[in-house]
Amino acid sequence: MADRQDEPDDRSPEDEFREMLREMLSGAGGIDPASLAGAAGLPNDPASLAALFGQLQQAMNRADDGIDWSVALRQGEERAATGQRQITDEERARFDQAFQVASLWLDEAVDFGALPSTPDLLTRRAWVAATMPIWSQLAEPVALSISDALTRVMSEQAPEEMRQMIEGASRMMRGIGGALFAMQLGQVVGQLATEVVSGGDVGIPLLDDGRAAILPQNAAEFGDDLDIPTDQIELYLAVRELAHARLFRHARWLRLHLITAITAFARGIDIDTDRLEELAEGFDPSNTEELRNAVVNGALIRAKSEGQQAALARLETMLALVEGWVDAATADATARLPKSDAIAESIRRRRASGGPAESAFATLVGLELRPRRLREATAMWRAVTEAVGVEARDALWSHPDLLPTSDDLDDPASLVARLTGADTAEADDEFDQALEQLLRGETPAAPGEDGEEPPA
Repeated sequence: MADRQDEPDDRSPEDEFREMLREMLSGAGGIDPASLAGAAGLPNDPASLAALFGQLQQAMNRADDGIDWSVALRQGEERAATGQRQITDEERARFDQAFQVASLWLDEAVDFGALPSTPDLLTRRAWVAATMPIWSQLAEPVALSISDALTRVMSEQAPEEMRQMIEGASRMMRGIGGALFAMQLGQVVGQLATEVVSGGDVGIPLLDDGRAAILPQNAAEFGDDLDIPTDQIELYLAVRELAHARLFRHARWLRLHLITAITAFARGIDIDTDRLEELAEGFDPSNTEELRNAVVNGALIRAKSEGQQAALARLETMLALVEGWVDAATADATARLPKSDAIAESIRRRRASGGPAESAFATLVGLELRPRRLREATAMWRAVTEAVGVEARDALWSHPDLLPTSDDLDDPASLVARLTGADTAEADDEFDQALEQLLRGETPAAPGEDGEEPPA
């Protein structure tokens, strides 16, 4: 590194740190540019290295403490565009017809009206652009926590003569850490774009309320391994996507409720500073793989606290209620499809295993998106539909206080009894019997008089 004794003394810590980083990134300070690209999840080629340095330069020059999520968008779009094909006119015609039939079938199976806009057909790259605002919103609390912790640890681990400079440039360091995290997120979302088949496929509301979308390329790849006619697969996926979109359009509180719950969970994540300190002490600028693995594999996120476990349980219940309702409604609407059960089972298996990008998001943000109690939720909604009908079932989505709880997933019979008034009728029968005894001059047995022990 160049001798700093002849440099002006009036430079700010930010200027000193910026110059030091430039020298390090150029190779003079020992950082291998290819290794840095690897830490950001980028391939080792000139274009990727140029993009990485350009994005880090922007991060160094940012005037605020926020994260520039446009970095994630660019990375995600570039990743999704690899292997992407455009939508054909034939696919548009087929899905237009599928959505029309799906809407008619859903009218018979749910009490929610049709969508105001025509469903979209998206390429992988378009899906990234449409959903990145939500992905970045979900990831931002964790990204900021990791960046802040990394900045703090590096300041504490730095040599005494550099500590003041690093502390003064903490905003810049935070921006660089955020940029690296954003690049990782972009890579994950770009890969996820090759796996999802529709806007609601992940379970959370990634698109605006009332908007439905399918990715024809991924839908075709989903059906490649199934011995099922393509038109049946496309119709089933259209019904499922419309059901998901109709639910979120009708229950307008639901989208904000879910997103708020997820971001609140993410804000409560605690970063393992001890692990960060170990990484800082043994950090090798020429080999950033250990740091990258710690971020991508979730090693920097501490085990969930009791409060977070409780919050996660509530969130999983809500996700299960949404997915279970969609499953039940789709099954009813596609009952006339010969292969509907086979398609549904394929989707269940696919959802249970998840894909590599979804697993990467789970470790990156500390949150699994797949509900653990989906089968119980689907069975519960079916029982409710049989007991009280579609209209009363769907009315439960009018307000969060009306929704079934985790206990109802355990015991659907009690929920059905409440909804049908059976529990009230049983209580009324007991009251009528006691009153009849009194009118006959008989005194009902007091607790313990009938041979039973009184309650404690």
